[in-house]
Amino acid sequence: MNLKSKVIKAIAKIVTNLNTTKRFNAVENQNQVLLNLISEAKNTQFGNEHEFKFIKNYKSFKTKVPIRDYEALKPHIEKVIEGKEDVLWKGKPIYFTKTSGTTSGSKYIPISKESINHHIVAARNALFYYVSETNKANFFDGKMIFLQGSPVLTDTNGIPTGRLSGIVYHHVPKWLTGNRKPSYEANCIEDWETKIDDIVAETYQEDMRLISGIPPWCIMYFEKLLEKTGKQTIQEIFPNFKLFVYGGVNYEPYRKKIEKLIGINIDTIETYPASEGFFAYQNNINDKGLLLNTNAGIFYEFVEVNNFDKSNAERISLKDVKLDTNYVLIVSTNAGLWAYNTGDTVKFTSLNPYKIIVSGRLKHFVSAFGEHVIAEEVEAAIAFVSKQFKINIKEFTLAPFVAQNKNETSYYEWFIEFEEENFELRKIESTLDKILISKNSYYKDLREGNILASPKLRIIEKNGFHKYQSSQGKLGGQNKVIHLSNNRKIADLLQNFVKMH
Repeated sequence: MNLKSKVIKAIAKIVTNLNTTKRFNAVENQNQVLLNLISEAKNTQFGNEHEFKFIKNYKSFKTKVPIRDYEALKPHIEKVIEGKEDVLWKGKPIYFTKTSGTTSGSKYIPISKESINHHIVAARNALFYYVSETNKANFFDGKMIFLQGSPVLTDTNGIPTGRLSGIVYHHVPKWLTGNRKPSYEANCIEDWETKIDDIVAETYQEDMRLISGIPPWCIMYFEKLLEKTGKQTIQEIFPNFKLFVYGGVNYEPYRKKIEKLIGINIDTIETYPASEGFFAYQNNINDKGLLLNTNAGIFYEFVEVNNFDKSNAERISLKDVKLDTNYVLIVSTNAGLWAYNTGDTVKFTSLNPYKIIVSGRLKHFVSAFGEHVIAEEVEAAIAFVSKQFKINIKEFTLAPFVAQNKNETSYYEWFIEFEEENFELRKIESTLDKILISKNSYYKDLREGNILASPKLRIIEKNGFHKYQSSQGKLGGQNKVIHLSNNRKIADLLQNFVKMH
């Protein structure tokens, strides 16, 4: 063991002990975070408009500041983009993260000098918890890689702008830069397939010990490595690779495929970073719940998904949340987002400490018939099928087919790309159906009432999802396949890549 890993072990113990004390005071921390945010922003334009100087507690905050999505906050953000100061937060942001919006085109999310550090510290803490728990720190002695967006930033009226992962690239601690792969030049390549080829060329002979990224794009990296080297498993290429860090999508549908590619079961850490803030991370490898980051300049609110569209929907703070209830995540941050609807949905798995799982996206669901099937339920069905039938699922999505005449019955349509060629199509269809029936009582009623026919499975050709993403200009980086939607937009485009009905 090198000196670096020995020192990190000692520091990790100190940091995690300190964080453990804080996490059990989460409600008190959140109350103080809110008051600090209000105090810091009381002289901004937004603070004056919403009478921050009269806000003394959470009750008055709810009265003064309504929930907003990006569209509602956009007029203020446009003023920031124009170069105005003290609009949402004091001064100007030091970055904009640019993300794809569903209705508003590109979204510009501000990052302040106060908020950027919390992104870095949260990622560090996730690793430190792992080191403290397992006493493993050898990965710091080798190379690490994060498959990320380009670190090249554009200029928006003097404010550097880019993907979150590209911005974070510039803030990796100096003590880690010597371990980091790939090179800056490879990371700057925009074409994802060319970029992966270059990353493979740079890393296949390195001592890679930690690999991080969004699972489907890591799969592509692993497959290219095997193609380059002629090896059967990633473990043969990187014998010291022992830790996989991921985020962005549910890992379970990809687990079997990734474990097959690696060749052994390795430790994994899930993280929950977003442009709006680094919300949570896994602090125990044997517990899938993610520790909510409650002392990092982010104030959290929650609204039950089932009530979200109601005019009298109740907003609650951390102290009033319940276990196993699907909430829309609302945040106010030290970058100038106020009662901001993230669009994410979460469930609490623990209240002491506060831990969550990401259950999906508010707009990514199937409810063409009033059933409101969510990502958590769909991904559970996919994971079960993969395990039950011992098949590897590369990618998938689900959409409703709504009958257009009286001789048809509506149904769910699954689009799945399998690794294998031989499988029992009808049995898989039936199993997917049974799992959703067991998970969603409304879907069960629709099936039993013959409102919905049995689901249909469409087999996507090899690399079909890859081709679909490429055709839409959404290949690589932080782009992810939407796993379910309430319309036919994705499903209709995927018909071009169906090889079996």
